[in-house]
Amino acid sequence: MSTSLDQLKAAGTVVVSDSGDFASIGKYKPQDATTNPSLILAASKKPEYAQLIDSAVAYAKGKGGSIDSQVDAALDRLLVEFGREILKIIPGKVSTEVDARFSFDTKASVDKALHIIDLYKEQGIPKERILIKIASTWEGIKAAEILQRDHGVNCNLTLMFSIVQAIAAAEAGAFLISPFVGRILDWYKAATKKEYAKEDDPGVKSVEAIFNYYKKYGYKTIVMGASFRNIGEITELAGCDYLTISPNLLEELLNSSAPVPKKLDAAKASTLDIAKKTYINSEADFRFDFNEEQMAVEKLREGISKFAADAITLKDIIKKKISA
Repeated sequence: MSTSLDQLKAAGTVVVSDSGDFASIGKYKPQDATTNPSLILAASKKPEYAQLIDSAVAYAKGKGGSIDSQVDAALDRLLVEFGREILKIIPGKVSTEVDARFSFDTKASVDKALHIIDLYKEQGIPKERILIKIASTWEGIKAAEILQRDHGVNCNLTLMFSIVQAIAAAEAGAFLISPFVGRILDWYKAATKKEYAKEDDPGVKSVEAIFNYYKKYGYKTIVMGASFRNIGEITELAGCDYLTISPNLLEELLNSSAPVPKKLDAAKASTLDIAKKTYINSEADFRFDFNEEQMAVEKLREGISKFAADAITLKDIIKKKISA
């Protein structure tokens, strides 16, 4: 019998590797890969990746300028170094994240995204193979709208915890969104002191609702479930456009032959009775409706802070090397 991983792919789901550890990616034959500062930080601590940090530091030193400007240049280059190596392994796209400190600054997000695209171009990698990851704040969604419309840069709107964010992202023309399944589950378990069966998992339900809304109204934005805690969450979303999965859970799926029936279906979604909403021209409506979802507000804040903190830790590592 085929593996659960193969069955997931056969259900129409594109499998994406959620890792900065490119040495482990090829085994699972994913189409794409996603990274973030936390994943890059974890990978950068492994000896086998030391040469990537050294290369980024040498690049930044060659640019000159203040220590802080060299650190910023080295971090951007390091993200691209990892992305370049990942793209040697996968046939599709890699997601590279804009600094979370810019999550509430549309112009800074756009500028940083275009800089990252230029760094990839210097490496001979076209923008068509890159997804720029931006947090799903109002400002981040507007940055994605500008990048998609004016620059042809495809975006992955991440740290998504509500259908409010998802609707605004689709209206902005984002290429892809990353609703965070496991982090939603974490919040509900802490808030309710309950355990949830995979069928009742609130993170799974959130992605299902977004998927059905998009298919009902014909949005082309790809739904990519992310941040999984167990394979039950993954198999409950079989049929979702994309799922980005960590290596340990990919390994579980590879070693399992449990049935993985298709659960999400675009044709069925198109027949559902779902009310339509719009946020494209109303920042106030977006902020009010998003603010009504305590879980989403708290998890977005936490996610931005965590990614920003891990980026600072990476910068500290780089700064020590530059100053040595």
